[in-house]
Amino acid sequence: MKLKPFFAAAVLGLSAALAGCAGGPAQIFTSNYGTVTDAGYQLPSVPITKIPRQYHRQIISYETDEKPGTIIVDTREKFLYLVMENGKAMRYGIGVGREGFEWSGTARVAMKREWPTWTPPAPMIKRQPELAKWRGGMPPGLSNPLGARALYLFNKGGDTGYRLHGTPEWHSIGKAMSSGCIRLLNQDIIDLYNRTQIGAKVVVKG
Repeated sequence: MKLKPFFAAAVLGLSAALAGCAGGPAQIFTSNYGTVTDAGYQLPSVPITKIPRQYHRQIISYETDEKPGTIIVDTREKFLYLVMENGKAMRYGIGVGREGFEWSGTARVAMKREWPTWTPPAPMIKRQPELAKWRGGMPPGLSNPLGARALYLFNKGGDTGYRLHGTPEWHSIGKAMSSGCIRLLNQDIIDLYNRTQIGAKVVVKG
């Protein structure tokens, strides 16, 4: 049976409303993981279809008492939320610290760096002596573990040693396999970097 235009529009509107009630994302950015040229580097595209859909960047409904601009990291669910206006948040999939390297607490974004240098901490060099060659810092690049961007987390005691950073290891998103830092896809850390202010509050939930 062919629906009259008005009735068809009403049905479509009801379907959209029901989808909203189901808590679906307001907007999902699955198509935003292609090749990116940035500061002379060419970031390869991410095989995003191999990453579970819940870890794709998306705007969702999110209730919190934290102010817009706050970053909330849920290490159990492997999500990072950037609080937005009007009960929304940008949600990113993340990789987190493996067992023995977890961290939780409250910090601030003290510094932001594009294509940062990575300096492995002494305990990591002790565990992996082959990293000693980077004691003075590994230059920026596509193979650098910090990826395209890094946000440096400080608290009252100073530098926590933890970072929110990019990673070329897309397969680590949604898993616990880092040395404690929070890693995002390079395309996602660029997006988060552009939306985050120095001094932003960061809440990491264990």
